[in-house]
Amino acid sequence: MKKIDKLALSPLTAEFPLSLFGYSLTTRAISKKFKNCKFFDDKFIKKSRDKDGNLLLPPKKFSSKKSRLEVVTPGIPPTHKLVKKAKNLISDYDLFSSIMPYSIWISGTNGKTTTTQMLYHLLKKKSAVMGGNIGIPVASLNPKAKIWILETSSFTLHYTKIAKPNIYILLPIKPDHLSWHGDFESYEKAKLKPLKKMSEGQIAILPKKYENIKTSAFKIIYENSEDLAKYFEIDIKKINLKEPFLLDGLLALAVGKILFDKVNYKKINSFKIDSHKIEEFKDAKKRIWVDDSKATNLDATIEAVKRYEDKKIYLILGGDDKGVDLSPLFENLKNYDVEIFCIGRNSEKLLELSKKIDKTNFHCQTLEKAVIEIDKKLDKKSVALLSPSAASFDQFKSYKDRGEKFKEFVNLLKG
Repeated sequence: MKKIDKLALSPLTAEFPLSLFGYSLTTRAISKKFKNCKFFDDKFIKKSRDKDGNLLLPPKKFSSKKSRLEVVTPGIPPTHKLVKKAKNLISDYDLFSSIMPYSIWISGTNGKTTTTQMLYHLLKKKSAVMGGNIGIPVASLNPKAKIWILETSSFTLHYTKIAKPNIYILLPIKPDHLSWHGDFESYEKAKLKPLKKMSEGQIAILPKKYENIKTSAFKIIYENSEDLAKYFEIDIKKINLKEPFLLDGLLALAVGKILFDKVNYKKINSFKIDSHKIEEFKDAKKRIWVDDSKATNLDATIEAVKRYEDKKIYLILGGDDKGVDLSPLFENLKNYDVEIFCIGRNSEKLLELSKKIDKTNFHCQTLEKAVIEIDKKLDKKSVALLSPSAASFDQFKSYKDRGEKFKEFVNLLKG
């Protein structure tokens, strides 16, 4: 840590070549700020150069003795041989910490993207920019902007040693990315890491579970949306959002209240939720289908199911569950009138879990077949919900691709 602290981390002053781990959007953006970067990536078999003159090398060519500073793309896990060999490894947040303006970091398991987008929607006219794990990499953000709003992943936090936020918004933490972190405790530890570095005068908005975490920041604790609304004197009745998006909106409004002592109801009500997040649409027979493909973990699915607790639910689950124990999801599903349609890599596991809670289940394997099977049962009083509680890469390019395919299959149904 001391060795890293002595380095000039500003891209405006650094004159030494960087070792960049992973040829990604994050690291390529960094290379635009520095000269003669060396990239190390598993996809490089032999030495070469890209169009910008950066050296591209296989991991076996990396030598910690010849590297003064290494920056890792967040997706590379700590078990990777490059990470294990590195001596001066930092995150992109650390690299740009000396030129980072007032910053608001947003993390948690579900809702961090929506909260980030909502806050940017509220503050963009205040010279705020948005980036990090969403949209623009930190290296490409304008250092002259007054505020950086950063969606911050557990991967980035794991590698961050120096940078810290002025305001840290933490949404509830639930099991996710366990195959990357190794276990839930390590995942949770990464999410809580910024609190140790924060100083007096900085603010942390935290779930009640973490009210006793030690930090020099001023803590604002919440258990639910009502808590936040009461603390910040926000009138929920004036907000046109339903859960889980209501909590996201209140967190964004809370920051606006902290910074400018204003609650902009009109602005938050003009925000449009992204596609593939509890997105309702109707088929030719006017029946309700819900694209919640963004639900890649069990907590997101629990929240989506809760939205339709008064209806019969035909639920599509499955994909790459990233090593997470899904039994808590099925314990929750006991409370609902639900039939389960299993797809993807973990479909056999899902079938067994469905049987344990005595719920009707179908081994569909593919999303298209699940849609066809649901079509035989769905009526105008029930709902068909794609909320997979798993990543999509076993069968699709992304969660967006999965959501679009879902809509295509539904639109192909006969009226």
